[in-house]
Amino acid sequence: MKLVILLQIAAVLHGGLVCAGATMPRAVQLRQNLQSLPVFVRRLFWVYYGFIGFLLVSLGVLTWVYAGAMAAGLPVARGLSLFMALFWLMRLGAAAFLLDVRPYLTTPLYRLGNHALNLVFIYLAVLYSWTAWEAGML
Repeated sequence: MKLVILLQIAAVLHGGLVCAGATMPRAVQLRQNLQSLPVFVRRLFWVYYGFIGFLLVSLGVLTWVYAGAMAAGLPVARGLSLFMALFWLMRLGAAAFLLDVRPYLTTPLYRLGNHALNLVFIYLAVLYSWTAWEAGML
């Protein structure tokens, strides 16, 4: 039961990431920065941005709906847990080694938000890894 609750918290955190992502274009002046790019590249970026939002919503919904199955280690749920563990580990790695957000952390609120995002990435990576481990996938 404890793992189910932790997974439901993770599902809600996915929604929080969607909300945080919705604030990102304004925080980094995305529209202005994309103006110098060709129309195709701008549209491609926005399509990718939308797909990432859709993925986050989907991961949250799947986690909420199948938290019990994931905690119980049912076969498909084990695969889902492993996929999510790898996804969030890669996202955490991107945050740590590829994405330098320091120039955009211009206010205390942005700095706090960045730390909160990284804590959420760590929580999700650890929780889904633990869920996959408990289910016998790792």
